[in-house]
Amino acid sequence: MKDVITKERVFKQPIDKVWNAISVGEEISAWFIKADFKAKKGYGYTFTASEEKGCVNITGEVKQSDPYTLSYTWIVDGTTAVTTVTWKLESVDDGTKLFLEHSGISNYEGETAVKMFENFSGGWMNCMDQLDNYVNTTVHAG
Repeated sequence: MKDVITKERVFKQPIDKVWNAISVGEEISAWFIKADFKAKKGYGYTFTASEEKGCVNITGEVKQSDPYTLSYTWIVDGTTAVTTVTWKLESVDDGTKLFLEHSGISNYEGETAVKMFENFSGGWMNCMDQLDNYVNTTVHAG
């Protein structure tokens, strides 16, 4: 069973704009789901799902928040499996390259792990599309 989902995309935006979109609660709430989130090591966060998006609440703890690397545990409401989501950003000539890794999927039991892997993989692809749309259409003050 595959245990790690990886996604990669280049955004035509500066690294700080992409970083803010994935690390600031208000911005995460604008393109993903409502987030009580701070990119601060040890912060216990909550992503609160809305029924219209068809997802569930996610909780966890920020494990790493260094310049352009963000890692946190990911616990789906109603489960006990702990997985880890890591975002890494790199400046490139065309803008910002984003690497996403979601690991520990085998922490779910049996067939649930296979189902979660498939759901997360498709979900992260949708998130990348939403993030791309957000950073390309949103104007930030400052």
